[in-house]
Amino acid sequence: MEDRTSDGSGVLAMKAPAASGGLAAGALMCLMSMSSIQFGAALSSSAIATYGPAGASWLRLAFAALILAVAVRPRIFSYTREQWTSALVLGTTTALMTMSFFAAIERIPLGLAVAIDFLGPLSVATIGYGLSRRLLWPLIAALGVLALAHDGEGWVGNIQGILFACGAGTGWAIYIVLTKKIGASFKGLEGLSMSLMVAALVATPFGFAGAVPALDSYGLIEMAGLAVLVPLLPYTLELIALRRMPTTSFGILMSLEPAIAALAGFAILTQPMTLLQMAGTALVVAASAGATFSAKQ
Repeated sequence: MEDRTSDGSGVLAMKAPAASGGLAAGALMCLMSMSSIQFGAALSSSAIATYGPAGASWLRLAFAALILAVAVRPRIFSYTREQWTSALVLGTTTALMTMSFFAAIERIPLGLAVAIDFLGPLSVATIGYGLSRRLLWPLIAALGVLALAHDGEGWVGNIQGILFACGAGTGWAIYIVLTKKIGASFKGLEGLSMSLMVAALVATPFGFAGAVPALDSYGLIEMAGLAVLVPLLPYTLELIALRRMPTTSFGILMSLEPAIAALAGFAILTQPMTLLQMAGTALVVAASAGATFSAKQ
């Protein structure tokens, strides 16, 4: 964050390198977060097949909540009502978003699922400005999604997968706003720790019954490792990044996520892309970056 003082421009000039360094560090954290999420999602295919989308989501959230609670040791009984409300809302959103996303990638290609996800926060960001030329960006992204949904021979995925991806996109839009808020109202990573505990509890009725009977010692190790990749590491990085950089810069960088998802789908899941689908990915990335940049003007 910029350190503003009441002194002259000389003082602010001396502070500028620190701000630039903070922005660069935030950008690096964003890239690490996106890579962790998408490659972690691609590596989760076997866990989703074994435990189901809800079961895999619950195990990940439970392990992530446990690990972070031990590391952070949140002061559960010292928070205000407003802090508890923020944690409850963010935790519930995180649980529903995670389960919806895992249900989506079980049914449709990873690159397509992430592209549809982007329509949520992108539409909210542009519609908020009313009827203007900014509404062009969601339309461009929608064209990109249509291109991604066709492999040259026919339409890929199914209606259920698309609906789950739309649900995850809605959750993503809410998550970005709430993460910024909870990062400002809690010290350190306490807010993230609290929200993950809430998320694990919310996901328990959906995932416990399907996950526990199939869980063995290998599964425990596997899910603990995957929990670090998604959600523990990326959520932590995003929370810290949002404290170091403007939301606009964060949004522009996160526009690269569909491209990283396509790369992860190709490298891990052997989900090849046609030239049309590559062009669709580029349209979604360009639309997201354009919408975020135009909002700054």
